[in-house]
Amino acid sequence: MLVSDKVTLDINMLAQPNDFTCGPTCLQAVYEYYNDGIQLNEVIAKVKQLKSGGTLAVNLANHALKRGYEATIYTYNLQIFDPSWFEDPDTDLVNKLAMQCHYKPQRKIRFASTAYQKFLRLGGKIKFQDLTPDLLKQHLLSHQPILTGLSATYLYGSPREIGDFKVEYDDLRGAPVGHFVVLDGISLDESTVSIADPLKNNPTGEGHHYEVDIHRLINSIMLGMVTYDANLLVIKPKQ
Repeated sequence: MLVSDKVTLDINMLAQPNDFTCGPTCLQAVYEYYNDGIQLNEVIAKVKQLKSGGTLAVNLANHALKRGYEATIYTYNLQIFDPSWFEDPDTDLVNKLAMQCHYKPQRKIRFASTAYQKFLRLGGKIKFQDLTPDLLKQHLLSHQPILTGLSATYLYGSPREIGDFKVEYDDLRGAPVGHFVVLDGISLDESTVSIADPLKNNPTGEGHHYEVDIHRLINSIMLGMVTYDANLLVIKPKQ
């Protein structure tokens, strides 16, 4: 919907049930936007989770692919993808990811690399290109919501957090945390982006829907690399 100087997609965002279900909650909101009536509890049950809690964008994408959608991930996560892999369009990314698991024993790198191999085998697409206001605008003007994994710590400008089950803000002992939100609008001058946030009582004090400066958003996405986020996920029904 075009409203004067901005486009908005009117995402209906539910409240995430706990601190670790922001990803499935965002995915369910995108499904609902496409008139797919799957319930939130079913999405949460089917999306693969990390042992430490939460999930990765690629696991959300795999759920969408198995449900019959197209899925494209724009990645900025240099912990998983090397920029040189994208110089040649014929590079076998599945093989690169498998070989990376051989050389890097870290559990999260292996978990993510394996999930991305599955994503590619299911027909998902991975793109590596500059994150610009125009890229965001391109999808939003095409009425495609963007699910993004980013740094909540930077987005909210809040203290870092501590705790596995009961999360608390702690500027000294805390660590930066990741989060998923859905981008559902942009001003035509590319100055602000509308966010649908599953964390209703978030530090912005504005509930599920608010606007942020587009450069703050882009910085938040890029800093998501710290928590293995730093990506855009665009899913849409197959043509």
